[in-house]
Amino acid sequence: MSVLPPSLQGWFDARGWSIHPHQRAMLDRAEAPAMMLIAPTGGGKTLAGFLPTLAELAKAPRGGLHTLYISPLKALAADIRRNLTTPISEAGLDIRVEDRTGDTPSSRKKRQRADPPQILLTTPESLALLTSYEDAPRMFAGLQRVVVDEIHALAESKRGDQLMLALARLQALAPGMRRVGLSATVEDPAGIARLLARHPDPCEIIEADPGPDPDIAMLDTEAAPPWSGGGAKHAIPEVLEQVKRHKTTLIFHNTRAQAEIFFHNLWLANEEALPIGIHHGSLDRAQREKVEAAMVAGQLRAIVCTGSLDLGIDWGDVDLVIQVGAPKNVKRLVQRIGRANHRYNAPSKALLVPANRFEVVECVAALQAVRERDLDGEGRGRGPRDVLCQHILIAACAGPFDAGDIYAEMTTAGAYADLTRAEFDDCLDFVATGGYALRAYDQWQRLKQRADGFWQLRDPRSAARIRQNIGTIQDSDTLKVRWRGRGGSTLGEVEEGFAASLTKGDTFLIGGQIVRYEGLRELVVEVTRDPGRKPKIATFMGSKFSTSTQLSQRILRMFEQERWPELPGHTAEWLALQREVSRLPQPGRLLVETFPHDGRQQMVVYGFAGRNAQQTLGLLLTKRMEEMGLAPMGFVATDYATLIWGLDQVVDPAPLFELAALEAGLDDWLAGNAVMKRTFRASATIAGLIERQVGGQRKSGRQATMSSDILYDTLLKYDPDHLLMRITREEAMRGLVDFARIREMSARVGDRIDHVALSRITPLAAPLFLEPGRVPVNGSADERILEEEVTRLLDESGLAQVEQGHVWRVPW
Repeated sequence: MSVLPPSLQGWFDARGWSIHPHQRAMLDRAEAPAMMLIAPTGGGKTLAGFLPTLAELAKAPRGGLHTLYISPLKALAADIRRNLTTPISEAGLDIRVEDRTGDTPSSRKKRQRADPPQILLTTPESLALLTSYEDAPRMFAGLQRVVVDEIHALAESKRGDQLMLALARLQALAPGMRRVGLSATVEDPAGIARLLARHPDPCEIIEADPGPDPDIAMLDTEAAPPWSGGGAKHAIPEVLEQVKRHKTTLIFHNTRAQAEIFFHNLWLANEEALPIGIHHGSLDRAQREKVEAAMVAGQLRAIVCTGSLDLGIDWGDVDLVIQVGAPKNVKRLVQRIGRANHRYNAPSKALLVPANRFEVVECVAALQAVRERDLDGEGRGRGPRDVLCQHILIAACAGPFDAGDIYAEMTTAGAYADLTRAEFDDCLDFVATGGYALRAYDQWQRLKQRADGFWQLRDPRSAARIRQNIGTIQDSDTLKVRWRGRGGSTLGEVEEGFAASLTKGDTFLIGGQIVRYEGLRELVVEVTRDPGRKPKIATFMGSKFSTSTQLSQRILRMFEQERWPELPGHTAEWLALQREVSRLPQPGRLLVETFPHDGRQQMVVYGFAGRNAQQTLGLLLTKRMEEMGLAPMGFVATDYATLIWGLDQVVDPAPLFELAALEAGLDDWLAGNAVMKRTFRASATIAGLIERQVGGQRKSGRQATMSSDILYDTLLKYDPDHLLMRITREEAMRGLVDFARIREMSARVGDRIDHVALSRITPLAAPLFLEPGRVPVNGSADERILEEEVTRLLDESGLAQVEQGHVWRVPW
């Protein structure tokens, strides 16, 4: 058993603490090439990750970079620096700890490269940038350990792929480097361990005592949830009462717009003027920092927030978490619950607030999953090649490289372990020349091969431009929002498309305030205060989560129950009525309802495949219906169903769901679709084909969109098999379109389709008619409706006759 140095043991003794078993295990196995700790929130996992480093530096002080800490959030890196300062200073250790993020002054960044601290705290993007410099081998030569915090959050995105490629680079520079991953919520420990370790090395997994079950329930409200919507306005009185009963409450929302709406309504009901703040990623950094400081100081009773406060920052004395809206993902819910009572072996307290009637069912399913410790998650699949292309450019910035060495290095990163040499060479050729259709353009001739076979930048000056565009986070095209007048402070950002829809005098919510749009000046939205009007809502960037596959399956299994004592009476009666007049969806089967309503024929497909997949299903089914002459007019989708309306009744839905036909329709639809252009723009930016930053100036969203659309159309016409076109299709299928969920649904259902033809709308279908975001289908139905209307008018006038479906018009 490892013994703590006297200085550290004395620090523990002075505080009356004893080392936790999982912290001891991390010390005992400190020499392992890779290990991952899974410990509950408040269980001291961050200290556990750093204890081996502190012990080593206490026993054998040394200069130079010893440990690199990687965080998904800049604020988390700064928080860890503050927390580490306490044991280091009180134990009398001579250890320098610094953070390095996008907010770090350039003078300090320059000094850190020349004289790095023993412990450096950073983000994946800043690490990638550090590896791009010529002096990277010197800076990282003595690196002993890398600690990746909240590894589950990074593993779910391209930021994680970028990080693992950077770790492969560091391992080549520092062969003895050891890897440590930390998380409280890992649904697949073995899978994350494979991602963390150097392939094919093993990774040890240490699981701490999970502690007591959380105190979690659904909030009882006097008013029943509405049939649709995400605002949860009905629950404001009860939420406000909970805020009064607790010291500090975090009120989580899934989107920034929903957070703004709820904050506005909560503030209007806050007659006692309790101090309540709002925090999300579209707000100005100064405003976020002001809220964070007030939280730490205990000056706020509640904070309405989004995922910006999901991760491991210890914000003040939070004793209650409220999740407004169905969590969509059990793992995310557990992470958010952990923000309350952030102490070891203290149960977290949380309440769920369903925003509408169906979310009541989803919330109950999520509660059951949390109590059973059944986490969910979607597999990431192979490493994306646009990130790989960026990594090759980063390697070239650091100096000449051998293609074989870089390929061997990349395949030690778990997500790229099965990357073939042909795939790598394809990426290298694209990075070097732009690919077949773009070879003639100098701007994409970026690498050249020397006589000795090494590759290098064609123009060394291009390194600065490449570094400016490093990263995988794709911001939406946004504009700053600022108070009108000289020196007006910035409030935050709104999307360009939303700003374009505004006319002078329009009002909208931002930062919990109603503001009046005055105009656009130098790409800044200028506003004034206007507290007395009903606002529009800004379309803030950020994810709209889809319900996870596992949670969807739980809901379907709930539908198999004979009764639902765990549900509120109004929801249980709703499901019972659905079973009486139609049937409930079942696992392994697909329920399709058809009925007339509002003068149109309706079809509802209960696929439970998630919002993106159900949206895609709507597009593909209406295309199939057009081909079969069924005249669809439009559709709307939710996480659990797609509603399609049209002129003709669907008598037999089975032929609509033939997977091969759906996939063929998808290929045709994708080719010229805005989804593909949007996906292409993101991948082309990551891969380095499109630059968002030039000379320190960021291109506007409109400029970037125009250049990427021109490139897309060019490649589609002249080089449709270009690497970036293949990457775009893969990314669209995996992300925005989510066709994998449709395949999974098809495999799960097979030919087990339950078609129920009815004479009227059903209880489960009713909320779909209130959903926003209806998508029209511009097809044969438009022509038929126009023809029927013209025929009716002309017949009434006696001025025309109809023969064989043609309208013979008579001049008025």
